[in-house]
Amino acid sequence: MAFDAFKDMKSQMAAATGFIAALDQSGGSTPKALGLYGVTEDMYDGEAAMFDEIHAMRTRIILAPEFTSDKVIGAILFDRTMRGTIDGTPVAQVLWEKRGIVPFLKIDKGLEAEANGVQLMKPIPGLEETLKEAAGYGIFGTKERSVVHSADAAGIAAVVAQQFDVARTVLSCGLVPILEPEVNITSTTKAEAEDMVKAEIAKHLDTLDEGQDVMLKLSIPTVAGLYDSLADHPRVLRVVALSGGYSTDEACSLLAKQPKMIASFSRALTEGLSKQQSDADFNAALGANITKIYQASA
Repeated sequence: MAFDAFKDMKSQMAAATGFIAALDQSGGSTPKALGLYGVTEDMYDGEAAMFDEIHAMRTRIILAPEFTSDKVIGAILFDRTMRGTIDGTPVAQVLWEKRGIVPFLKIDKGLEAEANGVQLMKPIPGLEETLKEAAGYGIFGTKERSVVHSADAAGIAAVVAQQFDVARTVLSCGLVPILEPEVNITSTTKAEAEDMVKAEIAKHLDTLDEGQDVMLKLSIPTVAGLYDSLADHPRVLRVVALSGGYSTDEACSLLAKQPKMIASFSRALTEGLSKQQSDADFNAALGANITKIYQASA
């Protein structure tokens, strides 16, 4: 990637008004995403056909009139999407050059079984090779998800330490990592867990050198403004929020109370969309979701 493009992407992610679209459903979550889109498992035969369907859905979203940098400043892709094309052009190139949207890549390979109240990331084989490939496609940054289910000090410390270990590898390859230690929104100890996640993140941020800038993707906290101090840390480009299973309206209502977080929504972005819709109805429904999420992020 040309340095000027990286610099422009970084400026956009640090300061532009808008949100990040999460278009990164992987093999495990794709059937559910397709089902919500009106594509049931009896409508395609095999994994390749399934991924063709989700790629067609993502293409329809990316090419929609409202899906531009006026409101959507970044988009997170699944690796198959990164390697795919839209009308013969690599997806990341379409995003940046034609829509003005900064492309990210989901790099985690799913979650380990729960232990100590958390789910760590599974190993990520060939990570450095994937990161070099991503840079070649013009990808700006990455996203890595783990989950906190309860306020367990040892578990949370392990989750955040693992997040930063992977982030350092991403940084060493010239990309900007989004760290995502999600706190389960149904946890009975959600507020306590969020306090602990914040403290662990702050501790690790202080170990980063100048130029080692990261982003954070976190559940919308119970306490308004909880993560403002993380957003103000010199090593943090942006703090973004995941929808975590909330409806679009509920996620937007909660996010609007967080002055220094913007959205990075997946299911909330695609709520109400269907393959069977006409292009006009599809674009109207997507446009309405985009506007709601944009306003909550402003």
